[in-house]
Amino acid sequence: MNETAAVVLDDAGVVVAISERAALLLECSPGQICAPLLGVPARAATEALPTVLPATTLGGTHAGQEVRVPQACTVVRLEARTPGAWDAAAHWLVLLTPAETARAAAGPDSERRRTGLAHAAAASIGVSLDVTDMAQVLVNLLVPDFADLATVDLAEPVLVGDEPPHLDASDDVRLRRAASAQSPGISAEDLLPVGEALPPVPDTEVMRPLMAGRPVLVPDVAVLRAALGVDPETLRLFVPSGAHSSVAVPLYARGLVLGCVTVWRSQLPSAYDEADAALLQDVASRAALGVDNARRYTREHRSALALQRSLLPHSVLNTAAADTAGVYQPAGGGVGVGGDWFDVIPLPSLRVAFVVGDVVGHGLEATAAMARLRTAVQTLADLDLDPGELLTHLDDLVLGFSSEHMADASRAEPAVLGATCLYAVYDPVTRRCAAATAGHPPPALLPPGEEPYFLGMTPGPPLGVGGMPFEVTEFGVQPGSTLALYTDGLVERRGGDIEQGMEKLRRSLAGTAGPDRPLGEISQTLCDEVLPHEATDDIALLLARTRALTSDQVAEWELEPDLSLVAHARELVLGRLSDWQLEDMGFVTELVASELVTNAIRYAGGPVGLRLIRDRLLVCEVSDTSSTQPRLRRARDTDEGGRGLFLVAQLTDRWGSRFTSTGKTIWTEQAIG
Repeated sequence: MNETAAVVLDDAGVVVAISERAALLLECSPGQICAPLLGVPARAATEALPTVLPATTLGGTHAGQEVRVPQACTVVRLEARTPGAWDAAAHWLVLLTPAETARAAAGPDSERRRTGLAHAAAASIGVSLDVTDMAQVLVNLLVPDFADLATVDLAEPVLVGDEPPHLDASDDVRLRRAASAQSPGISAEDLLPVGEALPPVPDTEVMRPLMAGRPVLVPDVAVLRAALGVDPETLRLFVPSGAHSSVAVPLYARGLVLGCVTVWRSQLPSAYDEADAALLQDVASRAALGVDNARRYTREHRSALALQRSLLPHSVLNTAAADTAGVYQPAGGGVGVGGDWFDVIPLPSLRVAFVVGDVVGHGLEATAAMARLRTAVQTLADLDLDPGELLTHLDDLVLGFSSEHMADASRAEPAVLGATCLYAVYDPVTRRCAAATAGHPPPALLPPGEEPYFLGMTPGPPLGVGGMPFEVTEFGVQPGSTLALYTDGLVERRGGDIEQGMEKLRRSLAGTAGPDRPLGEISQTLCDEVLPHEATDDIALLLARTRALTSDQVAEWELEPDLSLVAHARELVLGRLSDWQLEDMGFVTELVASELVTNAIRYAGGPVGLRLIRDRLLVCEVSDTSSTQPRLRRARDTDEGGRGLFLVAQLTDRWGSRFTSTGKTIWTEQAIG
């Protein structure tokens, strides 16, 4: 019968899971603090390695009688440790074996060390997704029971996630010290420190087995000093003083030398033998696979992050409607890059669209799905749709993406499954913003001199649900206001209340978003204050400080549907351009306004609106009550009309039309100066 009992604890000593025998010994239940083992996680948490604690006496009661059983405790960290996750919550497996059983199974001291090292290597190697952390775990395993000094040197491409080249000679290998550990009292000041590159080693007989993936056993270090073939100064970087024996084993995977692990003995009396070399080779083979997996993860993470950042707009943009700054931050704890994004899209008539979205998942697939979604938003924004209509079309597209994915699951293109989006359009002329949300948290607005608040919006369903409307919310925006759009990773915590995170964001925005402070500094401060040290989800944050056009930058008139008033429209345009000292643009703008007003009166009827906007561009708009989309065509030589819109397109930099609640607006843009 197996007498080993098992308990899984968190760092606070709370039982996560427990075996039947352990429950009898300790009388602990899941969710309760296990008092007899309360100190075990605290002692073990100082290192992310399996730890063997001294035999102890554990008290418990069973059937009304006290049972005291001496136990040998082995503590193993269960959760994978990833870059930056040293202080993340951990679970610890505590194995309780009766002391007499442990002593009987131990055997001779050297055999016990070998067995313990093999078990510890199996439990701890491969739990990290960072190559340097993996190297440090390895040397910590080897010292002090197996070696007085251990070093791990990795090929320089491996450290950045790349695959090392196939090399045949040791003098072509470029290694860098990644980790080192030594017993107390060992003098290793002259050895190459961690982070430094190793000097090239000549391709001698002693080095050639390493290039073939075989260990090099050196029972007498004096022989090694003579065989390396390097000068005395360089030799001090490789060989510690006082060492009497050594073993070097390559980290060899898929025919590639990823690095080398080297152990030395100086205080331990026995020299390394063939059994020690075989044991180290077994440990190194596990480590090589772990390093290779971590290298692949580093490369994928780097690629996903580069793709994500290349798809995002510039972090700081300056438009006529607003100054903007955005921050993207991938999740910590090895979760990786996800599908969060933000965008700033200039729209006609000096308006601007602010977008923030989130695709569920992480890694390259989430990033690629985000790219498809962001491209769709940009395309729909070019149609100048209102936010609710744009999200409706986007919802249909996501449904189509999902249908394609379900119809052909082998496709390399990922589906967009589980996405949210917030789309807002700000008009600096009317000083109003219209926004709609698809399952996304509302933006925060900070008017100048006031307290920030979250906008009251009716949330629509996440994208891909289908058949549900997206309600548009309109609100006034004072010039100089700060608008904050964000993804839920900024305010939502696992097991926490999103309302608390939003309140934390609101307070931080109130304290940091000064009117003269750069938006880039504000956004970074918000992330530092609102985010925990180790965020569990990636975040996107977009800040916009709004501008407004003054009354002398806008001129608008309403004309009756009378063709005789077209001449008056031309006079109004020329007069205002003269006031703005833009007489050189008068001929083209007069012709454009004349053609558009004539078409509106002739084909639409009703009142016709004419508006000029001056900023970095000169915008001419003509609005009517018709919902018929204008169509550009090339008139034939015998046609009496049909050339007006063609002339408008030829004479201006850009033109287009958008639907409004009362009809449509045709707009043109010309560069000033």
